Amino acid sequence: MTGSEPRTAPSAAPLTGPAAPCWVTLMTRDLETAQRFYAQVLGWSFRPGRLGSDFSVARRGEVPVAGFVTVSSAYRVAVAWMPYFSVDDADVAAARVRERSGTVAVGPLTLGKGRGVLASDRDGATFGLWERTPPSLSQPAPDDHAHAWLRLRTRNAFDAAIFYGEVLDWANGQPGCCDVAYEGDEVIVRCEGRPLARISSGAVESAVDPLVRPHWQVQFPVADVAETVAAARRHGGAVVEERGGLGGTEVTLRDPDGALFAVTDVRTPLDPGAR
Repeated sequence: MTGSEPRTAPSAAPLTGPAAPCWVTLMTRDLETAQRFYAQVLGWSFRPGRLGSDFSVARRGEVPVAGFVTVSSAYRVAVAWMPYFSVDDADVAAARVRERSGTVAVGPLTLGKGRGVLASDRDGATFGLWERTPPSLSQPAPDDHAHAWLRLRTRNAFDAAIFYGEVLDWANGQPGCCDVAYEGDEVIVRCEGRPLARISSGAVESAVDPLVRPHWQVQFPVADVAETVAAARRHGGAVVEERGGLGGTEVTLRDPDGALFAVTDVRTPLDPGAR
């Protein structure tokens, strides 16, 4: 399937360091409908995955940018966008999750040429771990753009930073490792010196609204937010939340299957006004 011209905007360079965000995956109930929606909204094209008909890979031009998985027959998890973090040993990382009161839902499981884990932190935010066994789709393609920012909305940013820091071995002093910085009420995660994720306090574990519960939000930089939002509405999506500031605009959207994601014209998670 081939969509319209890409609406995604250039941003930072991809990462290969240990414990860096390395991939994002959409868990969906209807693969064909999801592919059609994101092709029209973000300009992606799709190719079948190597793991069977329940998998496909979204591409911007010739560059892989995201995985799509049919949850009805692949994994019994909620419809959602999920970030993956690169790890050297999936067994060790999964054990660290359990030791720190997180939950391992699936894995470590061999998938193609890598090993994956689906987990949630102690506040309920879901994420994935991927053991780097090259060549694999968890490794960024040879391209000069990153394709998504991450933001964790959680109960307490400082507690969450400790959890992920211990699980992923952030700030270990080794070359290429991810580091964290406390800035006001937020934590900024930098990998290879570049900001890739924000961790924000204030989420409520028992909230009915999924935007208020602890969760990882995947944010896609786009060239024109208004055009992207209009395309989402035309093709069955809905606007959930809009934020703006000096740095740009961020709009949270719901796709036709209910998965939440954000589009933004903010070029880095540290731009003024980014939410």
